[in-house]
Amino acid sequence: MLGGFPFLKICLSLFCSRVTENAKNSLASLKRENPRLEPTLAIIQAHNDQSIQETNKNFAKEVGLRVIHICLPEGSTKNEIVGEILRLNEDPNVQGLALDLPESLYSSKILNAVKPEKDVDGLSSVNLGRLVHGDDCLVPPTVCAVMELLGDIGGKKVLLVGVRGAEAAALQSVLQRQGATVLSCHCKAPQLQSELGDADTVVFGSAKPSDVPASWIKPGATVIYGAHDLLSEKHSCGQQNDPAAEKTVGSLAVAMRMQNMVKNLERWIWSQKHRKWDFHRLKLQPLSPVPSDIEISRAQSPKAVDVLAKEIGLLTDEIEIYGQTKAKVRLSLLERLKDQPDGKYVLVAGITPTPLGEGKSTVTVGLVQALTAHLNINSFACLRQPSQGPTFGVKGGAAGGGYAQVIPMEEFNLHLTGDIHAITAANNLLAAAIDARILHENSQSDKSLYNRLVPVVNGVRGFSPIQLARLRRLGINKTDPGTLTEEEISKFARLDIDPSTITWQRVVDTNDRFLRKITVGQGNTEKGFARQAQFDIAVASEIMAILALTTSLQDMKERLGRVVVANDKKGQPVTAEDLGVTGALAVLMKDAIKPTLMQTLEGTPVFVHAGPFANIAHGSSSVLADKIALKLVGEKGFVVTEAGFGADIGMEKFFNIKCRASGLVPSVVVLVATVRALKMHGGGPNVTAGAPLKKEYTEENLQLVADGCCNLQKQIQIAQLFGVPVVVALNVFKTDSPAEIDLVCKIAKESGAFDAVPCNHWSAGGKGALKLAQAVEKAVNQKNSFKYLYNLELPIAEKIRIIAQKVYGAQDIELSPVAQSQVDRYTQQGFGNLPICMAKTHLSLSHQPERKGVPTGFILPISDVRASIGAGFIYPLVGTMSTMPGLPTRSCFYDIDLDPVTEEVKGLF
Repeated sequence: MLGGFPFLKICLSLFCSRVTENAKNSLASLKRENPRLEPTLAIIQAHNDQSIQETNKNFAKEVGLRVIHICLPEGSTKNEIVGEILRLNEDPNVQGLALDLPESLYSSKILNAVKPEKDVDGLSSVNLGRLVHGDDCLVPPTVCAVMELLGDIGGKKVLLVGVRGAEAAALQSVLQRQGATVLSCHCKAPQLQSELGDADTVVFGSAKPSDVPASWIKPGATVIYGAHDLLSEKHSCGQQNDPAAEKTVGSLAVAMRMQNMVKNLERWIWSQKHRKWDFHRLKLQPLSPVPSDIEISRAQSPKAVDVLAKEIGLLTDEIEIYGQTKAKVRLSLLERLKDQPDGKYVLVAGITPTPLGEGKSTVTVGLVQALTAHLNINSFACLRQPSQGPTFGVKGGAAGGGYAQVIPMEEFNLHLTGDIHAITAANNLLAAAIDARILHENSQSDKSLYNRLVPVVNGVRGFSPIQLARLRRLGINKTDPGTLTEEEISKFARLDIDPSTITWQRVVDTNDRFLRKITVGQGNTEKGFARQAQFDIAVASEIMAILALTTSLQDMKERLGRVVVANDKKGQPVTAEDLGVTGALAVLMKDAIKPTLMQTLEGTPVFVHAGPFANIAHGSSSVLADKIALKLVGEKGFVVTEAGFGADIGMEKFFNIKCRASGLVPSVVVLVATVRALKMHGGGPNVTAGAPLKKEYTEENLQLVADGCCNLQKQIQIAQLFGVPVVVALNVFKTDSPAEIDLVCKIAKESGAFDAVPCNHWSAGGKGALKLAQAVEKAVNQKNSFKYLYNLELPIAEKIRIIAQKVYGAQDIELSPVAQSQVDRYTQQGFGNLPICMAKTHLSLSHQPERKGVPTGFILPISDVRASIGAGFIYPLVGTMSTMPGLPTRSCFYDIDLDPVTEEVKGLF
């Protein structure tokens, strides 16, 4: 009975128990499949009723959900509520959002502020639209509760009284879909009596108006109270003094809300694994003949980087915007997406190149443009940041080329976001610390040195954390500076660096041949402690290699600390940690560790991060960029990255060094070849940068191509050593004949490549790499038995020998006395278990650049062996390696200029 009128009394405990149990079981299953899942429902409430809060908490606890209540004060404005909603929309730790507000606040402005994918109450216009159209969506909890109570409603007449807004639309749609005839009526409407007398079921929006007599309601009719917010329902029903009626919908609606939250979680988990980007392609209109790279770049209008970030699933607090087209991506994303399956990992490598290069970067860019912009497959390119030195020297830019490039190319090729400047600062701080330490140790007594290293500050003397760490490494377990013995003071204060063993050089990001050998310390203030030194180009710094291989801030800090800069006079390594500079280096590198987001000509995403040398280092972009990209593309997506030089150098290092550091397993290798390079390997004349090509390269010559395919076959075999499928991408030039193209593809497939396809991305953009994209998509489903080439526990010389014989085709290796001495030293110092990074010419499989094709029977000479302990590899030198390029007679800078009116950069290529 309610107010003296007969109504249907329904016990809800059974309904609530069933719904709660189903939700609990579903959530438990999700947690078993996703052990780190911490589902959180946020509820915004703008009233002081604690009972509603308790009801939500109790049901959530029973199901296994975490609920956080945001309790806004009564009288909060719509703008204040919307502000809180927008904050929770961007919180990656909140998967569902619900509202408990006074009825007057349920406006479209508030309801539509909730992200549809977090809308547990299903009241946003997007979710209601899906419901009305019969699409998959969440049904509002109150509507679910009403339908649960009504049971079979087919053929019945249902009257909605005082049900308004989003709830009315949802309820009417669901009732009609179940076969009911639905009428709606205002509680003060003159026809209310006749409508009530004719309805089989009546649903009141809150409580039955007090002035409605029982006689108006059809005998035997079912009456439901369906307040869309629990507050108005509780107060309205409470006024009728009927506890049974008070429970009519409330508790069941809360149970349904928790069920909706679990359903939302299922969708969220699925979307994290299979989410298609809401991607908008930038249209290309390729011209013929193809304009210069800078003209092509300028003709395209890139997306704003925050728009691109949103398209690929980045949150607003996960990016740091630099201008209009670049943004740093924060590493916190890896924590948010830690349960997201990785996408497919594709490596672009190449055959032994001509001095002109064979287009690995353009293939990388063209492939992701084809995958994302044309096949609608999530994909990311991960590229190295180019050094500014060659940009102003002879090589020019490195953003790809033609209609397959990263834009804006001038920003890509110049300062970008300052990572190389940060590396330069960190590198040179360490170099300065070395020389300063030698000076101070040579000019002070033990006591004086110790007093300056551990000074009294504000009457207190104490060790810094990095000094305490050094004490522990020395076996001195003391924390009070006043308790050290004279022997311990000397041991702590003196590094005794042997200047002749210093391997750490200063760097600058400019090609400057006159810095290849210098003398430092010639000023009077340096007290005669001069020594010979040199500058390297900035990207040759070990800190660049560390940046490329690190997996986190903590890992980077540890690697920086392990950097060996010299030996002491007893032959033991001296590290950056010993110098006390590790923390300062990490501070200088704290922003550089974040990958930079850019885009291709067709608007597909690109990470540009790190650019280590491909000879004395491993020549690949960063592990972190790859890891973040693999999470962003999702399980069905692709991440395409590039290895420097030919497969014999870049790919081998990628697998043996980078993959060991990252733990990632490549899915397929794309091996880039050109008819031009194959003709060179088949006996064609020398190819020289800046000189016109001989007629052998511009006219059809099938014999030269066939003879040169031996190098392609060898590079395919090298990839097969690692157990990874190979797709050959033939980068087509306008001088290549159809017969030459067909011949290369035929030989490649006969030699073990999964597929071989011609590519025209340079002239046509992603459309010209569609066949390559389709081949790669098929190849990733092939059997992959990835393995490393050698065991790290093998002796250093044996690891070198395995690479020389199995990859290069050498008969054996020959270590010079200097190299052998270094091998012995590194082994004695405990560095023998590091991987090998061969520093060898990229212009031949052998150590002699003029030997093309597939040289055999040669002895590989190892002139020296050095180590990058922080980066984590030993690098043998095959011949001499220059780490500071020089400027040519006709440098690129002659063509580079700035328009003072438009501020446009001219002359980059």
